[in-house]
Amino acid sequence: MKPFAPFFFMLLFLEAFSNIQVCLGDCDNLQDTCPAVPPNKQTIFINGLQCKNPVNVTAQDFRTTELSKAGPTDIFGASLKIVSAAEFNGLNTLGLSIGRIDLDGNGLVNFHYHPRATEIIFVTKGVLLAGFVDTKNQFFQKFLKVGDVFVFPKALFHFCLNTGFEESTVFSVYNSQNPGFVSLSPTTFDTTLESLDKIKKRLISLSASEA
Repeated sequence: MKPFAPFFFMLLFLEAFSNIQVCLGDCDNLQDTCPAVPPNKQTIFINGLQCKNPVNVTAQDFRTTELSKAGPTDIFGASLKIVSAAEFNGLNTLGLSIGRIDLDGNGLVNFHYHPRATEIIFVTKGVLLAGFVDTKNQFFQKFLKVGDVFVFPKALFHFCLNTGFEESTVFSVYNSQNPGFVSLSPTTFDTTLESLDKIKKRLISLSASEA
């Protein structure tokens, strides 16, 4: 058997290596559930959130009303809420976050990206223009209506613009329990109404030229 021993161990190594899963997103959970301890009650610090004692887990940990109402509106006429595992304990270790966007008529979700997540949006009210720019500075834009779904790839700048006169509402899902949020600061450019109108008209004109 000695001559075959190295070959045997090589086969074992290859078999083990082939079963290694590389975590390109959030890693898989190792138990059924792991509702998070609220961050302000954490006693240890880990890459993620500490689990509650299983004895104290209830159905309420897997329910949230965070998206039942719109949040405060910013200077662009948009309200953006992201609910992660820190706010919705039952999401902990599941690799998911959820969100809600509400746009006034002609409202704009300013250019932003999520460094740790891809975002999928579902339109439930209104008509809007959604798009993103890739690393080659190419624009991908599309007009969306109720029932439409659009995806923003991970870590790419994207936006939503309400092109109607009524309010619009969009719900989002992110493939990370902590997607992150990086936005162009309003202080980096002119935010007067005239300048904002120019930005919105430019986005619409780009979409029309690609139609």
